[in-house]
Amino acid sequence: MSEQSSSFSIKNWSQDDRPREKLLHKGKSTLSDAELVAILIGSGSREESAVALCKRILASSNNNLSQLGKLSINQLMTFKGIGEAKAISIIAALELGRRRRGEDALKLTKITSSASAFELLQPIIGDLPHEEFWIIYLNNSNKVIQKSQLSKGGITGTLVDVRLVLKTALEVGATGLLLAHNHPSGTLKPSTADKQITEKLKMAAQSLDLKVLDHLIVTETTYFSFADEGVL
Repeated sequence: MSEQSSSFSIKNWSQDDRPREKLLHKGKSTLSDAELVAILIGSGSREESAVALCKRILASSNNNLSQLGKLSINQLMTFKGIGEAKAISIIAALELGRRRRGEDALKLTKITSSASAFELLQPIIGDLPHEEFWIIYLNNSNKVIQKSQLSKGGITGTLVDVRLVLKTALEVGATGLLLAHNHPSGTLKPSTADKQITEKLKMAAQSLDLKVLDHLIVTETTYFSFADEGVL
C-alpha cells in the first residue's frame, strides 16, 4: 500500500478525526451520520477518507438515512471505495435500524389516534418501493392483537380477500380493524380503488359486529387518515 493511500486509513488520522475513538471517548451522539457510516466501512479510497466518502454517499441521498437505506448493493458499489463487503455492511446496519424502530413501535400496543397508528405502521410499510396492504386487528381497548399483510404490489378489490380478513378477526377475537397501505409515490390522495376497498371491508365487517376504525395511507414521512378526513 502506498503512503498516499495508507494516509486515508482511519488508523492514521489524528485522534480528533477518528470516528471510532470519538465514539469511545465522546459518546455515540457526538458523531455525524457520515462518521457512523465511516465506522462501518473502515476506510475510503486513495483519493478520499472514509468520512469524506460517506459524506458524498449521503449527499447523493439528500442526507436522508431512509433514502440511503433504499439503495441496492450495486448502487452503493458505484461509489469509488465501496466494494461488495462495504455495501453489505451499510445495508445490514440500516436494516437493523429500521427493525429497531419497528420494535420500538410495537411497544405502543394501544392505538389512541391516527398519529399513534402511523408510528406503528411507518416502519413496516413507509419506506417500501412497492405498495402493500395491511390489516391491524384490535381488541375492544384498541390494543393491537395482530398485524397481517393482506396484499402486495397494488390495491384492487380482487387482491383483498374479505373472507380471510373476517376469519382472522374472529380467530384472534378482534372487535376493530385498522386498514393501511402505503403510497411509494408520496401522494396522500386516496384513489377510487382505495375508497372502494375501504367501503367493501367496512360493510363486510359490520355484518359480524366488527368496526373498521380507520384506513391510513402511509408515506415515508406522513399519512392520510380516512377517519380524520371524514372519508370513512
